[in-house]
Amino acid sequence: MAPTGAFMPLLPAEWAPQSGVQLTWPHAETDWAYMLDAVQDCFMRIAREIAPREQLLIVTPEPEAVARQLNGTVCMENVRFLRCPTNDTGARDHGAITLLEADGPALLDFTFNGWGLKYPAAKDNLITRRAVSAGALQGRYVNCLDFVLEGGSLESDGCGTLLTTSRCLLSANRNDGLDKEAIERRLLDTLHLQRVLWLDYGYLAGDDTDSHIDTLARFCPADTIAYVRCCDTADEHYEELRQMEAQLHSFRTLQGKPYRLLPLPMPSTIEADGERLPATYANFLVVNGAVLYPTYRQPAKDRLAGEVLQSAFPKREIVGIDCTALIHQHGSLHCVTMQYPQGVLQGKGNGACLS
Repeated sequence: MAPTGAFMPLLPAEWAPQSGVQLTWPHAETDWAYMLDAVQDCFMRIAREIAPREQLLIVTPEPEAVARQLNGTVCMENVRFLRCPTNDTGARDHGAITLLEADGPALLDFTFNGWGLKYPAAKDNLITRRAVSAGALQGRYVNCLDFVLEGGSLESDGCGTLLTTSRCLLSANRNDGLDKEAIERRLLDTLHLQRVLWLDYGYLAGDDTDSHIDTLARFCPADTIAYVRCCDTADEHYEELRQMEAQLHSFRTLQGKPYRLLPLPMPSTIEADGERLPATYANFLVVNGAVLYPTYRQPAKDRLAGEVLQSAFPKREIVGIDCTALIHQHGSLHCVTMQYPQGVLQGKGNGACLS
């Protein structure tokens, strides 16, 4: 136990002040090759909303080509590049997880194994080390590579509580051999938490992350949880999400009070090649002064999701971004971004490229 008054490392909430956001840019050697123009247009829209508000780090093997795409449409003063080979675009899951320590940020580098050995990940698994060694990320590098962990599986309230899903963290294709008690102990010790709330229900058809928490339920300020609700009894998600909602109602804050729960609508079914795609409004990104949330060309539901998020974040601008393209590779807006708190991305970018 730390001495009274000692500074305890903190896993900040996403709404804490940020220095910037990482995007790992799609290119022709990724699984996006068959629809590259559409997904790059989506990334451009995301970059356009981030760059005026904070720093933007773009990881790509082709910085010159991406710079040409961005020039004239994005605030390049706040953009920098890291030249780096990449497999995919899941910055949320291969990016560093940041702890705030007394003497500055600590950048925790966990193993990323392609969402449970489903996809190649050797290049992506080297990005954080390369970003730190190149000076793209500032902070103390912490080697946690003996443990598989993805940022999309973690929700922090900034006060010592972590929300996650048992379906993801206990899957055999991540940390096989460790039981729930051992995994929880590792999370508590490494991330300096007081407790873990395990969500045992909830999934999205087409999701290949084994139920990342950021597709289902998200912490918001003032002991609030925004979560996906399905009201259609004929929908394949209805029963699982009903049980998830009941479990969320059973959770209590550290002070023993129920959480304020805000239901997000379930998008209408979107399919491609006969497969249902994992569209979710829970996959939003909090940045300085705003919340960027995915929309799916469903005006009524898109608008309702924005209204719910405005209730959760009343002092922030709520900005919808069409992410229909992103769900074709089983993720959405939050999945392709990783925010970094103050002190990690320093100075102006001015389009500089680090290698």
